[in-house]
Amino acid sequence: MYRKKFQQISRRAFLKNGSLLLAAATSLDSAALLAGSESAKLTKVGLITDLHFADKPVAGSRHYRQTPEKLAVAAKQFAKNKPDLIVELGDFIDAADSVKTELGYLKRIDKDFSTICKNRHYVLGNHCVYTLRKEEFLDAVQQEKSYHSFDCGQFHFVVLDSCFRNDGVPYGRKNFEWTDPNIPPQELEWLKTDLKATTKKTVVFAHQRLDVSNHYGVKNGVAVRSILEESKKVLAVFQGHSHKNDHNEINGIHYCTLVAMVEGAGQQNNAFSVMEIADGGTIRIDGFIKQSDYLWKV
Repeated sequence: MYRKKFQQISRRAFLKNGSLLLAAATSLDSAALLAGSESAKLTKVGLITDLHFADKPVAGSRHYRQTPEKLAVAAKQFAKNKPDLIVELGDFIDAADSVKTELGYLKRIDKDFSTICKNRHYVLGNHCVYTLRKEEFLDAVQQEKSYHSFDCGQFHFVVLDSCFRNDGVPYGRKNFEWTDPNIPPQELEWLKTDLKATTKKTVVFAHQRLDVSNHYGVKNGVAVRSILEESKKVLAVFQGHSHKNDHNEINGIHYCTLVAMVEGAGQQNNAFSVMEIADGGTIRIDGFIKQSDYLWKV
């Protein structure tokens, strides 16, 4: 198995006179950078992960109550970039002691998130369904299914759900260990069928990681990767869960782990990104503040 680490292009946030400034990573026009032509068509996707919003005191490096302010900064940037869709990669909320309180957290943060872009998608994280059941979370955010696919521009996108125990039981109501994420047989079969049916290059969104075998990884991640590789259509997988910048290329597919928004105090510790995909399949990740930048050429 071929595995390669990639370095970030640059980090594009700095502090000046106590204020946060966002600077361009490169002076090159993004379309020219991606596809060699200023007239290239781009599909743009806003990405955030691990917001962990909750009305709770700071715990370690997690500043739960600061998430709305961090999200507001991301929203302003997305308004400039005008993404075609936005995806949050899981752990949208943190765990609460009661269903009522948890639904309150969810309603509060989704009020802000839902105004950013009409075309938005939610990946279930383990914290999303620690107190809630999946159907409660999905009903609240008005998303029909926990795993699904859709087309946008010239590309196909897949949202996966790894919040299942190894016996196939879905996470919910504190019935699981967070180190036991799995994609069950029925979802694997759906994924095979879905990838076979599309003719488009594909990008996958997940919460738990598909590129590692430690406690952050999906237990049957090798089986999932095999399906992605056999399709010969998947360009990249975007994931969260381990809260840090990381990137691996495995058998021609990029696995990019994004930084958690909840980590650290203040806007200098915020993290979000905009992905731009040229019609040829070249991907640029324009990362802000703590999030790394990447460029993957086809």
